[in-house]
Amino acid sequence: MTSHTAPRLGFRPGLEQIAAYRAGKPAPVGPDGLSAKLSSNENPYPPLAEVVEHLGRIVGDSVSRYPSIAAPELTAALAERFAVEPEHIVLGAGSVEVAAQLIHAMTAPGDEVMFAWRSFEAYPILTRVAGAVPVEVPLDAGARHDLPAMAAAITDRTRLIFVCNPNNPTGTVVSADELDAFLEAVPEDVLVVIDEAYVHFDVAPDSPNGVEVFRRRPNVAVLHTFSKAYGLAGLRVGYAIAPTEVAEALRKVAIPFAVTRLAQEAAVCSLRAEAQLQERIDVMIAERARLAAGLVAAGHAVTPSQANFVWLPAGAASATVAERLSARGISARCFPGEGVRISIGTPAENDAVVEALS
Repeated sequence: MTSHTAPRLGFRPGLEQIAAYRAGKPAPVGPDGLSAKLSSNENPYPPLAEVVEHLGRIVGDSVSRYPSIAAPELTAALAERFAVEPEHIVLGAGSVEVAAQLIHAMTAPGDEVMFAWRSFEAYPILTRVAGAVPVEVPLDAGARHDLPAMAAAITDRTRLIFVCNPNNPTGTVVSADELDAFLEAVPEDVLVVIDEAYVHFDVAPDSPNGVEVFRRRPNVAVLHTFSKAYGLAGLRVGYAIAPTEVAEALRKVAIPFAVTRLAQEAAVCSLRAEAQLQERIDVMIAERARLAAGLVAAGHAVTPSQANFVWLPAGAASATVAERLSARGISARCFPGEGVRISIGTPAENDAVVEALS
């Protein structure tokens, strides 16, 4: 019998410090048959019918051919949507892949990438994979970015700063004035990336508009995704809006053909149907408020959220909260010792969450 172990192979030094990305757990089946996956911040609704119908018409001649790397139709649609030049648009297989492009393009081994913590779990993984050094700045007492502390942590090795707004997993946001004050303190040779994966759910009146900040600042880029509000998580398409020289560098490190033709076509079709999509977003925002109110009434602390999830800062009780949800047939993202993130589901699923934790 052949052994598949290879003790003589050499692996990259430091690889043992890199954790594999942990995806949201599949949903268990509860005693009444409920199985609700609320662990990955997915849209609980399918794409719009016209998007599904369009993909059905083109799938036959899409999968046997390479997609266009330039993605001219999607690039043009995004440029028109945000009133920017097409050369500012860079695509990737989800915004996480574009975040990887940014780190690879902007850092050399030993350079620093800064972000709040806790924030998006991929940031430290992508940073270490690129050979850069992650700098994690703790959130403040309100589970928000501590921007003054982040400004104070900048060194001559800082090359890239991620501001996740709304923040994953806490759902908190920074204000436009806070962000402007922070950017004034950031050296011009440091790129600040405003990661707006959840921007469609942000209704805070004083939140910054990342694209408008990009227009005013030469060292700002913005990340967006079609995975959340548009319901296209399985097709993997995200993009950056970045300064021209940054965008050119990102294209050099991008994975060729990463954004499939199906993803490109679905994204274009979704952009054309944003008015209908907004109706679903409004429903999810209303459900977020209803779920949060139900959990507060049940005695739980809930951090105010502007994303498509709520954050329970349960501390040492986090695992217990997650277990109670699992027993009901609901998967949530547990951060042991810190809290539990619960994605917004359908009204029935949200009711089940409140019932399980009451």
